[in-house]
Amino acid sequence: MRDFTGRTILVTGGSGGIGGATIRHLRKLNADVIAAGRSEDALAKISQETGCRTLKFDLSSEEEIANALEGVDIWGVVNCGGFGGEIATPMETDIAIFDKVISINARGALIVTKYASRSMVRLGKGGAIVNVSSQAALVALDGHISYGSSKAALDNITRVSALQLGKYNIRVNSVNPTVVMTPISSGHWSQPHVAKPFLEQMPLGRWATEDEVALPIIFLLSDEASMITGVSLPIDGGYTCR
Repeated sequence: MRDFTGRTILVTGGSGGIGGATIRHLRKLNADVIAAGRSEDALAKISQETGCRTLKFDLSSEEEIANALEGVDIWGVVNCGGFGGEIATPMETDIAIFDKVISINARGALIVTKYASRSMVRLGKGGAIVNVSSQAALVALDGHISYGSSKAALDNITRVSALQLGKYNIRVNSVNPTVVMTPISSGHWSQPHVAKPFLEQMPLGRWATEDEVALPIIFLLSDEASMITGVSLPIDGGYTCR
């Protein structure tokens, strides 16, 4: 049985769908979880439900992240915070939105990794980081120039971090899920003209659930994955195998 007793794991985007599911599973496995996000009310809700601790910071601010993580002992990280941006082609994209998507999804995860890994190295007990990427990092999806670019950058942050942190016994991996009907994605993907052709290309032919993403995250955090690092794991119903 997996057991995270004595391990403190930071989950950004902790009040969201995938982040919240991850926290619930980690708490059942005795992890000391710190949920991070921007909304105090949303963080209070997940804390009341699961007993996790909370930290408030904005992923676009290095100063806020650095201050929030100062002196916090961390064994693991799940970088789940994200911003969907817009649906647009390269010809139509709003560069201000592109910059914001990159700032949160890639830059923000890197900043969290920067400061959390300092704690992990200082403690000398190894650890694990899992970045929540997307199948949009692996294949071209219509209208996903901003989001897909940010997640492709996140996958490379994953690989380089795995290379640099391996000597400290810190593993870094990413998961690359297909669409989960969370508030961040449902507005676009629930439209019949978008959903039908997309699902027809997927061998399993359905959306992923939050738990179907959270449980592989738990696996990659666990000692069962002790020889796995630098991997981008598709959780996409076979979409990217085509």
